[in-house]
Amino acid sequence: MAKVLGSIQRATKAVEVYHRVITIFELSKGAESEDLVVPLLGLGNLLMKEGKAMDAEIPFMRILNIYTKLYGENDGRVGKAMCSLAKVLKDSKGMPLDDNVVEKMRIEVAELLHLVGRGKEGRKLLEECLFITEKYKGKEHPSLVTYLVNLATSFSCSKNFVEAERLLRRSLQIMLKTVGPNDQSITFPMLNLAVTLHNLNQHEEAEQVAVEVLRIREKAFGKESLPVGEALDCLVSIQSKLGKDDIELLELLKRVLAIQEKGFGSESEEVMQTLNKIVFYLDKMGMRDEKFPMQRRLSMLRTKYKHMVQY
Repeated sequence: MAKVLGSIQRATKAVEVYHRVITIFELSKGAESEDLVVPLLGLGNLLMKEGKAMDAEIPFMRILNIYTKLYGENDGRVGKAMCSLAKVLKDSKGMPLDDNVVEKMRIEVAELLHLVGRGKEGRKLLEECLFITEKYKGKEHPSLVTYLVNLATSFSCSKNFVEAERLLRRSLQIMLKTVGPNDQSITFPMLNLAVTLHNLNQHEEAEQVAVEVLRIREKAFGKESLPVGEALDCLVSIQSKLGKDDIELLELLKRVLAIQEKGFGSESEEVMQTLNKIVFYLDKMGMRDEKFPMQRRLSMLRTKYKHMVQY
């Protein structure tokens, strides 16, 4: 009945019927029942057709929440719901484009789209956020950094490292005008830049950036902190491509291992990954006496995680 009323331009009456259907389902099957999706979708589409994007946001958000709770955020139905919500946000004209609530929702939807493998749609939404912020706050405003870094991450995931590099360099230029060259906050885009340059085979510059990140983080967080371990791990990957001495790389990896054992625990997945790298270098250098205990420990961790996956 609601669908027919909507098709013959009796939108107000159709909305009333949709709300009645939703209420009946809520009372009989609960507020999070999947049966609510059909009337919610019909209501949302009708409101969009009538140019009421702000009102349509509520039913589409409810659909997203229902599917996420029932099937998890990586399910295809969640992705479709997020696409619908993204369109609502794009078409919404009832609130200013730079409204903080709308801006936050755009970011959240973009993140969820990336999680379910819809990176192209998520990237488009982030580009809209960037454009709106540039328009209302200027092209050098510090709030642009979040969008620039998120966009760079998205482009990196799609193997477009050239565009990722451009965005990261721009984010650093903006940050350096605000916080200065030794502030720990700049190390996040800097480390991303080091990885991006590494993927572009610009290993010498990547090493310079990673070394600078390491210096800043050691001073800010301490030499045994997890942020330092992250920088060291990145530096090892870069220096291995530059053909640096295996003994030096092994020592850096042992330092990473000690930091991860302290921060994540001796049986963490991070520790397992670093042990794998250490065993590789020990084997490469023929250091059997050191290799065997590390290899045994690695084997035990692999068995543990294999059983966890099976269960």
